[in-house]
Amino acid sequence: QVQLVESGGGLGQAGGSLRLSCAASGLTFNSYAMGWFRQAPGKEREFVAAISWSGVSRNYADSVKGRFTVSRDNARNTVYLQMNSLKPEDTADYYCAADHWGSGSGDERPYAYWGQGTQVTVSS
Repeated sequence: QVQLVESGGGLGQAGGSLRLSCAASGLTFNSYAMGWFRQAPGKEREFVAAISWSGVSRNYADSVKGRFTVSRDNARNTVYLQMNSLKPEDTADYYCAADHWGSGSGDERPYAYWGQGTQVTVSS
């Protein structure tokens, strides 16, 4: 049974940092691209960042480029999202997702497995 469990969310301040983690189990982690998506209240879910199965390719939404960094630790079956220079508009539920042999797409359709999400609130 595949499980993706996000952690690290909470309350952050504008200009501050938070680091999200997503621990995966039940899959061969190093053969999956991992993506981060977010959904703000009243809005559709949107792409944030992704890293390919090999870790070579990283992809970011324009809104987070230069502020967020996605990384992975295959030994720990974990993907991270380092969020710096936080803005109130980063407030959302953040989800990680897994795409087998993926290249790190920003399209959510290839992602077969999803976590339950972790909430991030950024105060101004």
